[in-house]
Amino acid sequence: MPSEPPSIPETFAAEPSAAEPSALPEPAPRRSLEPAPPDERPAIEPLFSWAPGLNWAGPGDHWSQAWAVETLGQQPPAPAAAPPPGNGAADQPPTARDLELIRTTLAIVEPVADRATAHFYALIFVHHPEVRSLFPAAMDVQRDRLFRALLMAARSADDPAGLSAYLGNLGRGHRKYGTLTAHYGPVGECLVASLAKYCGSRWDQETELAWRRVYGLVSRIMIEAAEGAAATAPPWWQAEVVSHQPLARDIAVITLRTAQPYPYRAGQYTTLETPWWPRVWRPFSFATAPRPDGLLTLHVKAVQTGWVSSALVRRAQPGDVLRLGPPAGTMLAERGTGADLLCLGGGTGIAPICALVEEVAEHGAGGRAVEVFYGARQSADLYQLDALREFERRHAWLTVRPVVSEERVQPGTVLPGLLSDVVAQLGPWDGHHAFLSGPAAMIRRSASMLVRSGVRLEDIHHDLEL
Repeated sequence: MPSEPPSIPETFAAEPSAAEPSALPEPAPRRSLEPAPPDERPAIEPLFSWAPGLNWAGPGDHWSQAWAVETLGQQPPAPAAAPPPGNGAADQPPTARDLELIRTTLAIVEPVADRATAHFYALIFVHHPEVRSLFPAAMDVQRDRLFRALLMAARSADDPAGLSAYLGNLGRGHRKYGTLTAHYGPVGECLVASLAKYCGSRWDQETELAWRRVYGLVSRIMIEAAEGAAATAPPWWQAEVVSHQPLARDIAVITLRTAQPYPYRAGQYTTLETPWWPRVWRPFSFATAPRPDGLLTLHVKAVQTGWVSSALVRRAQPGDVLRLGPPAGTMLAERGTGADLLCLGGGTGIAPICALVEEVAEHGAGGRAVEVFYGARQSADLYQLDALREFERRHAWLTVRPVVSEERVQPGTVLPGLLSDVVAQLGPWDGHHAFLSGPAAMIRRSASMLVRSGVRLEDIHHDLEL
């Protein structure tokens, strides 16, 4: 079951490094998103003809359904460290002692996390080879994601509201992979077996019971969220590129039209899959508030090891068909009234900030002030500054302050220095709600600075796990 932990939308984050194949496969001929008449549609409509694992069959992929219905139970069971404890003990909610054991286990496994997760996936693929189609060809990034997801769940286990929100989003997002309820059981057994192997003598029956309880809680929350989402939304949305506009250095503004309405809010992001990198999903923030015409806009920067971002900037063209996962993210502002807003956007991290500004303009500031700090290394990288300046001229509640860190500038035009340092100098910011979007280091520095500048921790919003 693919793991999808909290991640930084790629509008403001580089993709993890991985070995890149020497050549990209050629995509299938472009086709319109207009549906064919019912009597002309094939039973399974191929989205990417050269990648059968991505053939689309409506509510889910036929191969994942077949695995759940036809092959579960036919393969030899994955080994487990010990049979599940009896008397329903594993079905009980985790205790404080269980959470202590979970954290201890993770601390033991963390130094060998790469080997433990590799063993976990090997167990899944050996005993349930059909599920291999759910995963990307290169597994190094996926292994790291699994351990980060486990760490996040362990840290949040004593915060029911936070854990439910995180896992609910994870469960809904897993639908795009073709993950079904029947997949969770085998995954749990393989996870327990892998942890038992790499904990060595520190693994005992009490520790296994703790993990079964926590995994049971995790899987129930994810399953319930996925089943709830299935009643109202597809597992993914097909989206056609209708505009591709190169901007600045290695940056493109991409506009998409989805085959079905795509519900999202300003400040959120989507995960996206391209025909050139099957089963590789990367997050991107929306750069505008929802539009009446339903079009979606993304700002994408191609980074050196960014498979998906590079393909979108350098290869995508109008007519190409992509897939979008469900909307996600916590950078949501109150509408109409509330506290003043402080928005920090670094590089293409300005995209969700622009969307938030649009939303305030649409619903009314309600007496609030909105301060936008837009940071980049060079003035030439402030590709969205003119558009923000135009917003500033039309709305008295908006103030835009550009900041550059690696260039001498004329006084009164652009502020010099690191974005977080400049914001700190103009504080304090107590009473503000802050929204941070940009490189991970910028977000960490800025979040720490804002707490020192009087902003409450619960009023600092971003989609990076510190």
